[in-house]
Amino acid sequence: MNSSKKQFVTSMIIIGVLFFLFGFITWLNGILIPYLKIACELNNLQSLMVAFSFYIAYFVMAIPSGWVLKRTGFKKGMMFGLWIMAIGALVFIPAAYTRSFPLFLFGLFIMGTGLTVLQNSSNPYITIIGPVETAASRISIMGICNKIAGALAPIILAYFILNDGDSFVESLKTMAPDAKSLALDALAARAIAPYTVIAISLFLLGIMMRYSPLPEIENEDESETEKDSNDNEVASIFHLPHLWMGAIALFFYVGVEVIAGDTIIRYGMLLGIDIADAKIYTSYTLVAMIVGYVLIGLILIPKIISQRVALVLSAVLGIAFTLAAIFTSGPTSVFFIAMLGFANAIVWPAIWPLAIHNTGKHIKTASSLLIMAIAGGATLPLIWGAFADYFAGQPQNAYWICIPCYLIIFYFSMWGYKLKPRKVLNKIA
Repeated sequence: MNSSKKQFVTSMIIIGVLFFLFGFITWLNGILIPYLKIACELNNLQSLMVAFSFYIAYFVMAIPSGWVLKRTGFKKGMMFGLWIMAIGALVFIPAAYTRSFPLFLFGLFIMGTGLTVLQNSSNPYITIIGPVETAASRISIMGICNKIAGALAPIILAYFILNDGDSFVESLKTMAPDAKSLALDALAARAIAPYTVIAISLFLLGIMMRYSPLPEIENEDESETEKDSNDNEVASIFHLPHLWMGAIALFFYVGVEVIAGDTIIRYGMLLGIDIADAKIYTSYTLVAMIVGYVLIGLILIPKIISQRVALVLSAVLGIAFTLAAIFTSGPTSVFFIAMLGFANAIVWPAIWPLAIHNTGKHIKTASSLLIMAIAGGATLPLIWGAFADYFAGQPQNAYWICIPCYLIIFYFSMWGYKLKPRKVLNKIA
């Protein structure tokens, strides 16, 4: 193996480890939502603040994290990102001792901040290290790492914090107020041990990342910047409408991805399914995503279909599965929510390279903008929660929020990715 190929493989492995970590931390929210709903006595809308606090960090901290990376470089930035996440995990300890929902949310925001730094460095990295035409395939490999971790995370955490969910909830109904409070305190305290382990692991991984053989990405070549007909550089990302449309599409995509993964456990419980069965539903969604990554991202792209055609197909499947979930009931409806994982699998890998294409020296700022779009995972699940409370007798109606999201993704896949400013002549392949 020559040195350049060895470096490529090494980089893919290291970034793969990071994407595994992203998935593990991110999809813990799927079990945290019903867990904190019970422990902190919340309604559906309040419990979805778990997703809001975690994902809003991407919006608030994306630009600052870009500034940090410009000063520290990617490797030190990754170390700091992992350490920030470790601090967020440690906040869970006093939150669990006091059963303070705001403190839990603060810890989630800090963890989201650390992930923002990591996402800001790893996503452009995996796009740049190979041809743009196969970027979706590389991101799909990262997605497999991410979703395998995501499928494992809620199962592992549920074992420690909600393994007796059904009997615990039943016992609460007959308890006196003081006994109920003590039982809920004990339930909250179950989070201490797993999040202590998570914090220590993140700190050690940060040290390992700092001294890893991952090469730094140099500042972008000025010659790669888009230019107008007079050979003038595009002044800023405000002159790149395809990038902005890509950010909008990602906003709505992350919203439906989080809805599909983080609400499915609660949705099953609203349909009367036992917690013992419903607690692994997030893993079903993630397994469906893994199948999508392998089938579409690795087998079909780019040999049979382009990443753009795959994006069109994903949007159509998302609409079809959502309607199927809305107009069915019981386990069948839950199955179609899980199948949204398959529809969602290739959306991020396909939108990212199309949106970031030809951003040249603006790539870090462009990357920060796209990372900010992850805030869709903060806001849209709250709408689902409000709908779930409003349609208490028919919770499947809460998933109507997904239809406009997939329509916007469809628009980007057909026309939005081609939007170009008047001055720019280059055409996206």
